[in-house]
Amino acid sequence: MRKVQFINGEYYHIYNRGVDKRQIFLDEEDHLKFLKSLKEFNNKSYYEERSKIVKECGLKELSSFLRKVEKVVEVICYCLNPNHFHLILKQLGEGGIPNFLHKIGTGFTNFFNKKYKRPGSLLEGPYKGIHIDNNNYLLWLSGYVNGNSEIHKIAKADGYKWSSYGVFLGQRKSEIISGQEVILSQFNQLNKYKEYESFVKEVIKESKKRKDLEKYLLEE
Repeated sequence: MRKVQFINGEYYHIYNRGVDKRQIFLDEEDHLKFLKSLKEFNNKSYYEERSKIVKECGLKELSSFLRKVEKVVEVICYCLNPNHFHLILKQLGEGGIPNFLHKIGTGFTNFFNKKYKRPGSLLEGPYKGIHIDNNNYLLWLSGYVNGNSEIHKIAKADGYKWSSYGVFLGQRKSEIISGQEVILSQFNQLNKYKEYESFVKEVIKESKKRKDLEKYLLEE
């Protein structure tokens, strides 16, 4: 895949999966660790800086410190499936997305390998990144990411807690998601959650058809 140039203010679809298609989220702790990384690494702080605060002041003070540090990306939506993940990100500052993803990849791999006593790479090479170059594409991809667990027949999208879909439906709040209004503002504000839910159902339906077609094409 051609290397993507990340531009400030632009949106990108980021995804990756486990090496050899292996599962990278084996239990709830794994999911929670990745989500925690999405929150704690989204800033301009450094590892040494964070470690010093934890050592001298504790985790509570670290959390307070990180809320004050400038973010490097906006996380629009996410979905964590057993063997892969999807993110839609908006870059806020130079090098924001590459640095953010490097921190997450390194940190989560170290956590996973230590927990499961395994060596080597966890993810299948560098993350894949696609520039979202128009609004219709951004809107459609938000539905694709939020509905991804259902598209892959893992779980019903509206009940899958490892995606941002519940945030978009107004069912819960999130410290990770900060850019959902760029999507929700395009629906009738008096009924935006219901309208968005209907939209995602259509994306899921259409995406399932496409996946079925892809399967037959691959088998030819």
